[in-house]
Formats: sequence, C-alpha cells, structure tokens
Amino acid sequence: MQEFVLLQPASAADAVAAARANGGKYIAGGTDLLQLMKDNVETPTRLVDLEPLGLSDIEADDTSLRIGAMARMSDIAAHRGVREGWPVISEALLASASPQVRNMGTLGGNLLQRTRCGYFRDTGFACNKREPGAGCPAIKGENRTLAILGGSEHCIATHASDLAVALMALDAVLDLRGFDGAQRQMPIGEFYRVPGDTPHVETALLPGELITAVTVPRSAAARNSRYLKLRDRASFEFALVSVAVAMDVADGSVRDVRLAAGGVGTRPWRLPEVEAELHGKHPTDAALREAASRAGEGAQPARQNGFKQTLLRGAVVRALQTSAA
Repeated sequence: MQEFVLLQPASAADAVAAARANGGKYIAGGTDLLQLMKDNVETPTRLVDLEPLGLSDIEADDTSLRIGAMARMSDIAAHRGVREGWPVISEALLASASPQVRNMGTLGGNLLQRTRCGYFRDTGFACNKREPGAGCPAIKGENRTLAILGGSEHCIATHASDLAVALMALDAVLDLRGFDGAQRQMPIGEFYRVPGDTPHVETALLPGELITAVTVPRSAAARNSRYLKLRDRASFEFALVSVAVAMDVADGSVRDVRLAAGGVGTRPWRLPEVEAELHGKHPTDAALREAASRAGEGAQPARQNGFKQTLLRGAVVRALQTSAA
C-alpha cells in the first residue's frame, strides 16, 4: 500500500477543500477503499476522514426519509421507520456483504463503491476504468458476472451496490456539497453514468464534491416495496441479478409501480418498459408475466452472460408477485 496522509477536517467545507487537492480522496467506513489501496488499484496520497463530520442522522416523517451519508448500513437496515415505510431499503442492505461490513460501511460509501469486475481489481490486467485507453479484456474474457445493459466497447463492468438499486426504484434524491459551500440536489437517476468512452468517470460528482444525505419520498408504493437478490451463494456475494420493486395497487388496479435491477447494468438499471406495461392493469399472474417479459429490452450480452436476461425476467415476475400478493 502506498503511503498517505490522513486528514480529519472539522467541517464539510474543510473536507471538500482537502479532497479537491491533488491526490485527495474521501474515506468513510473504508470497507471498499482500503482493499483497493492494498491491491494498488487506488493510490491516494491524502485521505480525508469524514467521521468527524457527523452526517449520520436517519429521520423519517410524513413526507420523506432523510439519511445522512455517514449513517451505517446496519443502522439504516434496523431503523423502524425505514423498515415500515421503505422496506426495500432495509431488505437491500441486509442482502449486502456481511454483518461485520454492514457495521462499518456507510450509505455514501456504499453508493460510491467500485465495480467487482476482476479485471479492474487485478492490476496485472489492462482496464479502461483504471487507465483510460488501456483496453477492456472483460469483453472477450471472463464476463459471466458482468453487465448486459449499458455497456460499451470500452467497459461492461457491473455496478455493485444493492442499496443503489433500491434507491433507484424509489426516486431518491442526493444532497451534494461542493467547493465554496455550493449545494445542489440530484435525482439518483442522473447521478450514475454509463461508461461510453469514459468508463473511468462513474458519477456526476464534481471534483471534491461530497454526498451529505439522501432523501426518499414517502408513498404507498414505497411502503409496499421488496428486494429480491439472486446470487451464486447465500451470503457475502454480489448479485447476478437483483430486482427492487415498489407497487401500489388500489381498487384492483396498479396505480403506481417502480422497478430497478442490479447485477445486469453498468449502473443501477431502471425498468420503465415493465412499469409502462403494468400501469393501470389488474395485477393478474398473466399480466405480471407479460410485463416482466419486457425487462431488459435492448440487452447486449457478452459470450458468457446471456443467461442474465432470462434470469432477470424470472426475477421481475417473482418480485412483482410478492409485491402484488
């Protein structure tokens, strides 16, 4: 691991200023970043510790849920207000990593974790995410776990976060703080970028910009939300396919439905084609299956991961059936 200086700023403004400097990077729980540093995938010379800033409150009221970026994954999952009003968030977090990692990992760190593509995490291979223009060996190599949606000729790495999939389905909004105190809000649907020809640019964050909180609106659909994760083993494993669904059924018809998928895209992947097919319909088994048959339209599988499109459609059916029951 490369030597680094640890900075502990007293305010968010000081943290942003420190992170903007060359070689600066934020550290929260460190569950992903430290491993990347040990493997020399990340080599920051300055780490900006966010622990002194607080930013860990979890507040649920009649209109929304607001979670500070430094809230621990385990605390969010266990929060009564989250479990009752936004159960998909709790379920997604409990399906993530291990209890030990959830006790350390934070909301902000989880949303910004890097891909689990083996070529990215092994510096013995070329990787356009690590070194733009180096190439993407995954496209013709080992790609069973990689993306079938949102890829490009430069990258097909999957996004790893379960939580981000749940927040995508719930239309969450991120609070961001930038240089000189500038603050802005950004829908999570605009936050993550597909790789295109710049796969090393993964989000819309500006240099030094800091996630301070996430806000999720309250709704009947959010209250009736579920998370389904399919993986190779039952614990401490990343999704082959996952589905977050939030659905409101009133007077026998689907009044509101939102779906997002994980494990299949280069970013958390919203499924508007399925939502449009279900809106206003009676949620019969036939209707759910017909809608699910559209999931993943436009997929471009690689040599080893074409099964994910079939798996995705089956997972969407199962998630919808659970939510509609």
